[in-house]
Amino acid sequence: MIKLLGAVLILFAGTLIGFQQAARFAARPRQLRQLAHALQRLETEIGYGHTPLPEALGRIATVVPSPIADLFLLAAEGVAHDDGLSFRESWEQAMKQGWEATAMRAGEQAVMLRLGSALGISDKDDQLKHLKLALLQLKAEEDAAKEDQGRYEKMWKSLGVLIAVLVVILMV
Repeated sequence: MIKLLGAVLILFAGTLIGFQQAARFAARPRQLRQLAHALQRLETEIGYGHTPLPEALGRIATVVPSPIADLFLLAAEGVAHDDGLSFRESWEQAMKQGWEATAMRAGEQAVMLRLGSALGISDKDDQLKHLKLALLQLKAEEDAAKEDQGRYEKMWKSLGVLIAVLVVILMV
């Protein structure tokens, strides 16, 4: 009876781990779309609204879902506080702090860090060019993420169950 209960728990845990990994592959393209939408809103705020960056980042944080909103909120708070940090430093700090909560990878983070080094130090037109470039790069990353999702999502779901079954067989 105890072996049966242990086998069921192992099957449940293995399946859960597989589905959790599959969910990360499914979340990455969605979060990249949300990030691109947030950058498009930032582009609008800078280009048409002439909104100061801390205020624009705060507005964006209210309209995009978490964890993407957290990135922009951390950046807005870092700029708003008078800690002696430049916009670039507070942007980098926000991206590094909030990135672990996302399903995105280092390539996307590098795009955002490069964008942060150009925002706030140049004129409006230059900032808009950098935003468009970041959007193009994120689109390429999103396409790669969709391919990864199609390739690995099912695999992880099956792999979790199969490894759990293997452990149960070895246990019995």
